[in-house]
Amino acid sequence: MTARLSVKVPASAVGDRADRFVADASGLSRSYVQRLIAAGHLTADGLPLRASSTLEAGTRLELDVPEVAPVEDLREAIPLHVVYEDADLIIVDKPAGLVTHPAPGHANGTLVDALLAREAGALGSLGGKQRPGIVHRLDRDTSGLLLVARHDAAQAYLQAALKARRVKKSYLALVHGSVAAQLGRIEAPIGRDLRHRTRMAVVAEGRPSVTGYRVRERFASWTLLELDLITGRTHQIRVHLASIGHPVAGDPLYGTGLSRRGPETLARLFLHAWKLELAAPDGDRMIRAEAPLPEVLARVLESLRAEGGR
Repeated sequence: MTARLSVKVPASAVGDRADRFVADASGLSRSYVQRLIAAGHLTADGLPLRASSTLEAGTRLELDVPEVAPVEDLREAIPLHVVYEDADLIIVDKPAGLVTHPAPGHANGTLVDALLAREAGALGSLGGKQRPGIVHRLDRDTSGLLLVARHDAAQAYLQAALKARRVKKSYLALVHGSVAAQLGRIEAPIGRDLRHRTRMAVVAEGRPSVTGYRVRERFASWTLLELDLITGRTHQIRVHLASIGHPVAGDPLYGTGLSRRGPETLARLFLHAWKLELAAPDGDRMIRAEAPLPEVLARVLESLRAEGGR
């Protein structure tokens, strides 16, 4: 099956490239939109468009997006680092670069593929066919701990625990600049950026969002933070930190200039889901899991320390 996205070009988008406008309007990656356009899936008033075509106000654009393949076809023996597992759940240390579940532009090679192969397809089904066992997600470029449910009862329990904020999720992030307060809390609503549909932003009509932080280490131009994700909005930590003038190092979406590049030795987003704490579904114990910083991030901190950047 194919889904059809239909959008009318506003006056504010006159002269924009077709691929850029459609990517922003749809929330799909620009590279994926370009592949769809090359295959003839974008039309303007019924006529095919090129990615580089410039737009005119009032034009009706239609993009046909093929449905992601069913999960039965998406089992792939990708190595996984399992930090904890029992009869109810699995906690995986997801590497940066691995997408959590299938989505347009990422039909395979995801964490779900690896989990289905490992568990012979036996995972919670409440998240739908494309998200078996998944109760929360990490951005592709974020590494660290992620909960997975092995059956429906566990998935319902974990979803309820996350909604009631009974799961403590702690992150480590290197941010640009010197964060003034040693301890702080960011409370700002997050919603879709109205100008750039692939981004989130602090907006008045957004959903309530709360992030707590503590300074762990200071350097000349950077600060290492420990963060508590009180709510779980898309890109929450990245948006909140950018909103207070301290974007995450190496963030290609919310960073600018030096913060976007990060320290000289950094080659990825410096954001890591470090710790998870929750009551087990059977109620008889607490589960605590930790994932140390990946070596590539630990080396960045070692380089900053060697520079004498305190």
